[in-house]
Amino acid sequence: MLTVSELSKIAQTTRDAIRHYVRIGLLTPSRDPVNGYRLFSDGDINKTKFIRRAKGLGFTLSDIKIIFDHSYDGQSPCPAVRDIIRQRIDENRVRMAELNALQQRMDVALEKWKSMPDGEPDSAAICYLIESIE
Repeated sequence: MLTVSELSKIAQTTRDAIRHYVRIGLLTPSRDPVNGYRLFSDGDINKTKFIRRAKGLGFTLSDIKIIFDHSYDGQSPCPAVRDIIRQRIDENRVRMAELNALQQRMDVALEKWKSMPDGEPDSAAICYLIESIE
């Protein structure tokens, strides 16, 4: 049996992350009857490493809970995993397009501002540079 600190070292994550996983139900440690410490099993090592891998692929903790639930119910989580990652890919493409559009606006603004003088704030303007952008 492992303590939070021991599990965090073995699984290469923080103690706070372990505690958070317990709070949201991803890990369910037992309690030491003497001192009340949370005690984790070897299975919790595997779960914690799985969580790290899944997060590295873009899965959220809510997604991981769904995956765990399928597994605990004796169902293959693989169809859900495929569906979730397809959704994340679509979301990422939208975010990347939004970021690319933002980057282009920023590049255009900076290029325009290179030739503009600094303005003084007055009752009609706060920052002439930003206000010059349509």
